Amino acid sequence: MLVDLTKPIKSSFLSVERDFRMIIEKLFADYPQHAKILKRLLVINEPDCLDNITSEVYKNAENISVSELIQKGYIRFNPKVKFYEHEEVKSYIILSMDNFITNANNPQFRDCTVYFDVICHSDCWDMGDFRERPFYIMGYIDGLLNEARLSGIGTFQFAGANELVLDENLSGYTMGFLAIHGTDDTLPDDKWLNGARA
Repeated sequence: MLVDLTKPIKSSFLSVERDFRMIIEKLFADYPQHAKILKRLLVINEPDCLDNITSEVYKNAENISVSELIQKGYIRFNPKVKFYEHEEVKSYIILSMDNFITNANNPQFRDCTVYFDVICHSDCWDMGDFRERPFYIMGYIDGLLNEARLSGIGTFQFAGANELVLDENLSGYTMGFLAIHGTDDTLPDDKWLNGARA
């Protein structure tokens, strides 16, 4: 039986990469001043990461690109946290999607939950004056993304957060946001069809 490669493909799974890209843009591009603070929280694990405004090393952390954050493992899109020998301590944001279900009001749309695992080395939580690193990172994620619009319809809605303890060294929280995907979930372009025909 021949497969009809000209049939339009629609699926909420096809918009995942676009949503991840939009999430990263909202966190690290749309609001540059907030992005600088978030980068400091991820890259500089010293207690004074937000207080020391004169250090060139700290200022350099503000200028790290998103591609570098991803390449160096600060931002991850799969749940594997791999450690290399003599690697410096990092804080992580791991993005994932789960709980894909048909929308109750409109079966044409699918809902899902977007998760952010905010993981920090346990020795680097305390930033002084009762400030805890994971909560600061979570605060920026929540403040920049709650009620934000991504692909599809509706808005990002904060759904909750739970403690996440990986071992005695790494711990943090898992934050969940409800999202709705819509009719723009189509195969990105016809390069897939051309490749399939070749």
